[in-house]
Amino acid sequence: MDPTIHLGQLPVSDVYRRFAEGEARGVSVVYEAWAREVSKDEPVQALLEVLPARKRQPNLVFAAARWHGAGTSYESLRTTLLERWPQVCHTILTRATQTNEAGRCAVILPLLATLPQPLALIEVGASAGLCLLPDRYSYRYDNGTSLDPADGPSPVVIPCHLGVGLPTPAMPEIAWRAGIDLAPVDVSNPDACRWLETLVWPGQEDRRARLEAALRLARQNPPQVVKGDLNEVLPELAAQAPSEATLVVFHTAVLAYLEREARSRFIELVTGLPGHWISNEGQTVVDLPRPFSLSAPDDGRFLMALDGVPRALTDPHGRSVISLSTSQDQTQSDDQLASPQRPPAGGRR
Repeated sequence: MDPTIHLGQLPVSDVYRRFAEGEARGVSVVYEAWAREVSKDEPVQALLEVLPARKRQPNLVFAAARWHGAGTSYESLRTTLLERWPQVCHTILTRATQTNEAGRCAVILPLLATLPQPLALIEVGASAGLCLLPDRYSYRYDNGTSLDPADGPSPVVIPCHLGVGLPTPAMPEIAWRAGIDLAPVDVSNPDACRWLETLVWPGQEDRRARLEAALRLARQNPPQVVKGDLNEVLPELAAQAPSEATLVVFHTAVLAYLEREARSRFIELVTGLPGHWISNEGQTVVDLPRPFSLSAPDDGRFLMALDGVPRALTDPHGRSVISLSTSQDQTQSDDQLASPQRPPAGGRR
């Protein structure tokens, strides 16, 4: 769901019904049931309607309720919202859905492998910076590709379905890394880390275990995450990247939370930088050429693109990456991968 499109334009009942049917179904039994019940519960809807549009998103509201003691039943959620609304509302207004899923690294590795190494990574919307550590995780792709860090298997092991037609993943060589976030998460802060864990949906214990392991790993050598607006911070941060490394700016599930003007400004900015841009967002968030493979209704997967060229559909939490096609259009984008259109500038590719 694109919050900038839907949350302010739809009744709360429709927002939660769509969340139940389009995002939670088959992913979290608890969240699917909660969202369906909220879509029919007028007293609860009345509470949510006082929130700013951007704060009505179900995953944020549900996480805040769980933060304040809601169990897994809908009655528990309802009681928490109705009886502890001032506290829950404060949490909703002061926190954000900074989902930091290390599993998303698995879907960008095939694209990173096509770029000249070493890499200088900048993640916008980095949260705790866990996705800035792709070279510190182990990967197990279902095509038999198995990758480990140079010093041996990682405590963070990421399984992923790899569709045919994509470049073979390889462990990237990272020379430099940094992130940007409006409210960076301090991996040494127990309260901040507990909030990240609360954002993991009920029933996804594999994600919770992976998050805890990734946080422990990040504490050993925390990545740099700069506080600020991505459009203001990105140019200066990009200038700090070493010129001998290939600059790669990437993001996942971030641009949907920007107003359209800020989103357009970012795209203009990132496409003007020397280097490459990997976007992994909802299928309608970034204005990209619409591949014929996407003629069907949006199924909730993300559309991943390299330098504005759609490359694959990905699971939002990194469980799978599927090539869009092997048609002439895909062949053309493969050619663009082999010979990037943006030439080196300032010694950086």
